[in-house]
Amino acid sequence: MKSITTDQVCWTIADLEGLPDNSNRYEIIDGELFVTRAPHLDHQDIAGNIYAELRNWSRKKQLGKAFMTPGIIFSETDAVIPDVIWISHEKLNKFTDQSGHLTVAPELIIEVLSTSEKDIKRDRQTKLKLYSIHGVGEYWIIDRQQQLIEVYRREQGILKKVMTLYNADHLTSPLLPDFSCNIKEIFDN
Repeated sequence: MKSITTDQVCWTIADLEGLPDNSNRYEIIDGELFVTRAPHLDHQDIAGNIYAELRNWSRKKQLGKAFMTPGIIFSETDAVIPDVIWISHEKLNKFTDQSGHLTVAPELIIEVLSTSEKDIKRDRQTKLKLYSIHGVGEYWIIDRQQQLIEVYRREQGILKKVMTLYNADHLTSPLLPDFSCNIKEIFDN
């Protein structure tokens, strides 16, 4: 991920309109612009696997929807494109703008780690803080290199790491009644 900043520039969502419409992802966190290329195919495959699990569960339960790479606008200076989210129908129906972007924190955000240290730091620190500040209920960080999932849950107003799950474990969530997924299947190609 390449970060473009200067001391005087504070990027806003209005600035995104002038950027080229190409295969890059543009995110703004605390006024700083981040530009990323399309992720590695394995990254996309893992994101697709967790999305499929959430989508199948959502179709059965009818409580909300899963989305891949949605735009989320938290504020004028905070707009991100996470890998996968799950959001309740209630929030989805009330907090989607005319461009199809969310304007509220979804209940669940999932990021699949890339391999660069800069990207890993952004997902583990910068985005963790951003998601915590804006009220995300759970944050799952999927590490494709180590084949594990770190689960963060909102406790006393902030996201705290509550567990790390490995291949032999099952992923469940109090946000998602009766959802259960074998971790190994998330990493199977």
